[in-house]
Amino acid sequence: MLRPWSLIAAADSTPGAASLDHAQKSASNAATWVENNWANWLTTGLQIVLIVVIAMVLRAMVRRMITQLIARMNKHSEHRQIGGLGGLLVNTERRRQRSEAIGSVLRSVASFLIMGTAALMVLSLMRIDLAPVLASVSVAGVAVGFGARNLVTDFLSGVFMILEDQYGVGDVIDAGVAQGTVIEVGLRVTKLRGDNGEIWYVRNGEVKRIGNLSQGWATAVVDVQVGYSEDLDRARAVIGQAAKEMSEEAPWDETLWEPVDVLGLESVSADSVVIQAQAKTMPGKAAAVARELRWRIKKAFDAEGIVIVGGAPTALTEDTAADPSAAMAAPSALANPSSPQSTAAAPLPPEPPTAPHLEK
Repeated sequence: MLRPWSLIAAADSTPGAASLDHAQKSASNAATWVENNWANWLTTGLQIVLIVVIAMVLRAMVRRMITQLIARMNKHSEHRQIGGLGGLLVNTERRRQRSEAIGSVLRSVASFLIMGTAALMVLSLMRIDLAPVLASVSVAGVAVGFGARNLVTDFLSGVFMILEDQYGVGDVIDAGVAQGTVIEVGLRVTKLRGDNGEIWYVRNGEVKRIGNLSQGWATAVVDVQVGYSEDLDRARAVIGQAAKEMSEEAPWDETLWEPVDVLGLESVSADSVVIQAQAKTMPGKAAAVARELRWRIKKAFDAEGIVIVGGAPTALTEDTAADPSAAMAAPSALANPSSPQSTAAAPLPPEPPTAPHLEK
């Protein structure tokens, strides 16, 4: 039995109508979903933009405040008038580098805190679970910490060295691995200028101990070795007078912070004695003061006729007669050819040649 053409057409048009209805429903649902959520999207987007803008502005403001604070500290240290001992201890370059290093650390910490907090707030607004993110960051941080532990150690050591002002530019320090004058202080490396002009790059994390030879004051020690028979009271008076004259002349009047103290005998031997004197000086000037004091003591001793042991030998006077036998050589037994010594030293005579053995 044949079906009507209307039923066949209706049956053929049913899948297309269903697809069209499904598309219409999907579009309607999508439009409804967008209509219901666009307000939330707009609010979230505005919140994210607001958070980012506030974080950027706050970061710029904090960094600018830190920079202005560091610049004001440097300017104040350069232009303030300090007299006496305080003025001698002020080192502008040392203060500048120390303040710049502290400012760099503060700016980095401020940027990390502000931008990190803003990033966490943005992720929270985007409905992202922060627990896996924080766990991943923690694991990555531990891995980086183990891999770059020397770098982290150098950085942290440099931060504490600067904050505690253990040393600065211009100081003479003994870092154990190297010794010299500090020319640059960084968060990771400290530069030292050695006595021979070489530059040492010392990692802050490798420094186990630091001896600062430029903080507070220094001590110049001078040992004077004189003959055993010299008058010690007279030698003490001559040393004291030379030191007094030195302390009254420029520039030693500012370098010497206390009068030179003659301590007395440092050691006694069979032919000499050692008189020790010391003085408190400006930091880093002990060697120069000791050299100048030795120079003046030597001149004063020469003027007073006090002999320093180890000096140039005393020349012979004209009244001293030279020994005529000093230029004569000692007699030798080998000078006589018939002496037993000459006979024993004579070469042996060659043996006469022997006839070869005849074979039978």
